[in-house]
Amino acid sequence: MRRTSLEPEYFESMFRETSDPWNLETSAYERDKYLQSIRALGRRVYDRAFEVGCAKGVFTQMLVSHCRSLLSIDVSETALKAARQRNVAARQVAFDVMRFPGIAPSGTFDLVVLSEVAYYWDDADIARAADWVAAHLVPGGDVLLVHWTGETDYPQSGDDAVLKMQSALGDAVAVMASTRTDDYRLDLWRKL
Repeated sequence: MRRTSLEPEYFESMFRETSDPWNLETSAYERDKYLQSIRALGRRVYDRAFEVGCAKGVFTQMLVSHCRSLLSIDVSETALKAARQRNVAARQVAFDVMRFPGIAPSGTFDLVVLSEVAYYWDDADIARAADWVAAHLVPGGDVLLVHWTGETDYPQSGDDAVLKMQSALGDAVAVMASTRTDDYRLDLWRKL
């Protein structure tokens, strides 16, 4: 298992080497995970949302109907090019190359989406992300975390990443939903 957060070059090379790494557009796993994520949000519409690791924007395309304004970021310019093309009609979405949590947006948000990203971070980056969430998520705002629970060679397992983030946030958030399938876990937290 790696000990430090994965570098942006890891992801850029993935998106350059294949048009659809992780089968984001075609796998039943991804489709189910996206649908369950949208269901977890319910009918809520968020004023200002932040999606970390949007990749090619497949989930972004579903998330946009729940957001008046959405900032979606990734470390791969190749992935963002595809995300922009996929979401060209969604005027409320802005895309940016950003290496969160080392670089993070200013302002406040009422939704933060961390789907399949926190296990790429080392402990220091998880703590940094939790600090940012605590400072930039408005009271009543949601954090949606969805992570693969199988074996990885990433700095964290899906379970460890979520538990460490939750521990770092402490009493600042309440668990609104926690779902586990054979392949992934979905957690929805609300800031108190």
